Order: sequence, then structure tokens, then C-alpha cells
Amino acid sequence: MATVKKALLAAVVAAFAAFVGHRFLTLKEMTLASREVPVKDLNCHHLEKIEYGAEDITVTKHGLAFLSTGLKFPELPSFSDEPGKMYMLDLLHPHPTPLELQIKGKLDLSTFNPHGISVYTDEADDSVYLFVVNHPHHNSQVEIFRLLEEDTLVHIKTIIHPLLHSVNDIVAVGVESFYATNDHSFPNDALHLLTVSLGLPWCNVVFYSPEEVRVAAKGFLSANGINISPDQQYIYVSDILDHEIDVFERQEGQQLAYIKSVAVGSLCDNIEVDHMTGDIWLGCHPNGMKVFKYDPEDPPGSEVIQIKNIHSDQPVVSQEYTDDGHVIMASSVAAPYEGKLLIGSVFHKALSCDLK
Repeated sequence: MATVKKALLAAVVAAFAAFVGHRFLTLKEMTLASREVPVKDLNCHHLEKIEYGAEDITVTKHGLAFLSTGLKFPELPSFSDEPGKMYMLDLLHPHPTPLELQIKGKLDLSTFNPHGISVYTDEADDSVYLFVVNHPHHNSQVEIFRLLEEDTLVHIKTIIHPLLHSVNDIVAVGVESFYATNDHSFPNDALHLLTVSLGLPWCNVVFYSPEEVRVAAKGFLSANGINISPDQQYIYVSDILDHEIDVFERQEGQQLAYIKSVAVGSLCDNIEVDHMTGDIWLGCHPNGMKVFKYDPEDPPGSEVIQIKNIHSDQPVVSQEYTDDGHVIMASSVAAPYEGKLLIGSVFHKALSCDLK
């Protein structure tokens, strides 16, 4: 009997070791830990004043770019103890320079930690509203601001809700309504890592309005960037660990109906949409392991991917820019505007590039 028990125990230990080894290999595949990409240049220069990341950037139809800077995230490096800041850049100016936005209102600026952002223009009076994902104490909440004058944001509202437990990015669809991605299946990091290791697609997209809050779509390994088509009919979501961009159609009641997925072959972070063409632009991490295991001698690289004709039977996916981390590390967003491209990063610098 003792021999049988020992044999069973040895079999269980061996099976567990095999399972752990398999899941480790799966995580390496998810993070593209062995991937290297050759450098592909654009005509770029570093943006002034942006030294500690511009994790998300979005541009209005009128050429105003908003940048969220100074993100501090538990698993990622940070090179500044200062609170996060918001900047604005006028891309129609002959020499665009980032302008720090002053924030007025009751928001605690000492713990301001901005992440994903979205801009909404109210057609009734052309008022501009800025939605910002904020992690003041490594929790998740959404701040709504109104742009006042040229350099001031007035804080209007803080939104906290149990369904918005691990918000990464946001796309506004009204003055107080939005879709938001949860990049963790559970607020607890250990539980989330377990679900990822097991390949359980338990992350979701949440719709919020003052009248209702609901899960609008689910089935993501890690829902990251989100944005909307120029005609407002479709929502795009980056399932970063699945290396895909998912396309959804907006339905009655703000539910999202899955249409298709487009493989991108990289860990794509935020999504921006060209207002004129509808092309998708993605700031991506060519090797996610290098982001989390930061080594200044072998820094995380950057990659920009464009998707043309995403709604066609044959979308065109192209690599538009890559760097080995010596110009810009850990790119997280690529925002186009009339021949220009802004590239932001999680914790490093930001670039302004010419596409023409």
C-alpha cells in the first residue's frame, strides 16, 4: 500500500510540474518573450516636457491632442515621484509644444495617476469634455473634466462603481456616458494572474451612464485599449494578450455584438482612429516580457501598427514604426492627425513624427 501511495504521489507531482511548465510556456508565448523586431524609422523628434511617459494620447477633429503622463503602475517601472499630469498640444500650430493643463476643482492632485483617456465634444454647444481613468491609490475611478479656456480643466465628477474595478482605457459616447475596459478579471493581482495562466478569458467591457451600468461585452484575456469608429457604429477593443483587435457593433441598449477579430502579432495597447479615413493606429509592445522585467541594458522596444479597411474581408495590417528602446521605450499609443503621428509610452518619452 505504501508503495502505491508513493507512486500516486509521484504521479501527481509529475503531473503538476508538467502543468506548471506548460502554463509557463503559455505565458511566454502570450508576452512574446522571445520576439525581436528590426528597427523601422520615421522622421520623428522627442516632444518637449514629456519625460515620464504619455501612456495615452487622443486627438480631436480640430487637431487638439491630449496626453496623460506620469502613470504609476505596480508591475511597471516609474522614474518620477511626482503626481501625473495632463498636457495639450495644438497640432495646427507651426511648432506644437505640449502645454501643461491646469486642473481646478475638488480632485486630489497629489494622488492623480492618469491612465487611459477619451475626449467628447458636445454638439449642442461645442463644449469639450475629457474623460480620464485615474488610479489614485491603485484603485480605478473615472474623472470627467470640462476644457475651459486654453489651459484649464475643470473637474466635474468622479465615477466609482464595482463593475469598474480594473479600468485600463475608456471611450466617451456622451457627456457622462462611456465604455471602459477592465484589464484584470479580478481586482486581486494574484487571482488575475491565475486566470491568465489558465487561459480564462474573464475580462470585460463595461458601459456606464448615470442611468445604468452593465457589462457590454466579455470574453477577453485582458481588455486594454478601446475606441470608436468615426460613424459611432462600431467599438474596437485590444485584447492585448490574445494579440488581436476585436470589432463590435453597437446595439440597442448599448450592448456590443461581436463581429470579428483581426490578428496583429504584437501586444497592442491603446487604439486611436483616424478621423478622416477610419484607419486603426496601435501603440504596441513587441516583447512584453521586457516591459515587466525592465533592464536598461536591454530596454523594451516600441512598435506602431496600422490597420486599414478593418471592416473588409481582408484588412491590411502593416508595421509602420519600430524601435529597439533606444529612442522610445514601451510605446503604448499612436495617434494620427493629417500627416502627423504622436507616439506615447508607458513610462518613457513621446515622439512627434511626420507620415508624409
